[in-house]
Amino acid sequence: MSTRNATVAGRTGCPALFYGWIVVASAFATTFVGFGSAYTFSAFLSSLQAEFAASRGSVSLVFSLAGFLYFALGVLSGPLADRWGARPLLVAGMVLTGAGMALAGMARTLGEVYAAYAIGIGVGVGLAYVPALGTIQRWFVRRRGFASGLAVSGIGVGTLVMPPLASFLIDHWGWRTAYLGLGVGAAVVGVGMALLVADDPRDRGLLPDGDLAPVTPPIGAAASPAVGFGLMEAMKTPRFIALYVACMLASFGLFVPFVHLVPYALDHGIAQASAVLLLGAIGVGSTAGRFLLGNVADRMGREPALILMYAGMAASLVVWLVSTGLPGLAVFALVFGVFYGGCVALLPALVADYFGGKNIGAIIGVLYTGVAVGTLVGPTAAGYIFDATHSYSLVIVASIGGNLVAAAIMWAVSRK
Repeated sequence: MSTRNATVAGRTGCPALFYGWIVVASAFATTFVGFGSAYTFSAFLSSLQAEFAASRGSVSLVFSLAGFLYFALGVLSGPLADRWGARPLLVAGMVLTGAGMALAGMARTLGEVYAAYAIGIGVGVGLAYVPALGTIQRWFVRRRGFASGLAVSGIGVGTLVMPPLASFLIDHWGWRTAYLGLGVGAAVVGVGMALLVADDPRDRGLLPDGDLAPVTPPIGAAASPAVGFGLMEAMKTPRFIALYVACMLASFGLFVPFVHLVPYALDHGIAQASAVLLLGAIGVGSTAGRFLLGNVADRMGREPALILMYAGMAASLVVWLVSTGLPGLAVFALVFGVFYGGCVALLPALVADYFGGKNIGAIIGVLYTGVAVGTLVGPTAAGYIFDATHSYSLVIVASIGGNLVAAAIMWAVSRK
């Protein structure tokens, strides 16, 4: 079959569906499972504190360790996916994620919970996340922002669905059985969808975006997924350095709400069921942000759009700072989710615009080591600061500052 006929089959075959959208669905499912599992942690926090008589800071370290690993491991999984393909890494990651959840339910000490989350969810998501995102960048050029947003909207939907589901299972089965049930479901769904991923449209005789012939890409976007910067070459550029620093500064506060928003709400007299729904509100907002803002960024430019995301997260955190009731916290959660979701959707597409698609997995992997540092420090520090001061005010103010500085850095880059 000729390349043209293969491309036509990829667009108009039985039924008319470009295989790139199947790859997007696979990435959606793996991000849903991986991050949805990770973000159930807030629903389990009170149970873990009570079970192991632990402080909020020490329990928060469970999430921070897992978050550090799933971002830091991108520096390994990205190059491995560029060399070996994404599918085996996604499958292994989903198996580990499910196993980590199940083993957390069997833990007899807090140290065993650390190990289950770190080895299972941390390593599992770390193996799957960057390869899934890197693959999307090869399948799309003109619609790269929208496709990336659709793929990572699995994180938002997972945040919407998984924490309330975990809370329901805890209420009816207890926290240990809830972990086991969630782990089995995560492995079954995650592995099944991971098997559908494919690395490059050229391997199937297709062109990016399902085009029948090469087209001129948008200004600033890499023309072909087969070309681009080498890893070391990209890392030496001012753009990469600025993006790395901006991501690290913003990430110190990025994941604090995922761990501490529910305890904050409980501290202010909000019922458990309503408090957990605040995480669902972040999920709703982030899903909307990934769908809408990724598409908008394709039109307005992804660089200015990222500046808007950082500024928007800072503004939303101001709402959290002054809110103690459910309505104000719900507004915060929705607005924060929108800009957080848009930020997550934009980053891989912007990296591909800057540096091309040839080594996209490796470059994203190194970039996310900065996010890993922020994820390790932010939620844990927030827990210990709360233990010392019985307040999250200092943490929220620092998070606002980090996002504003990140926005300023990216504005300076855009001016050049």
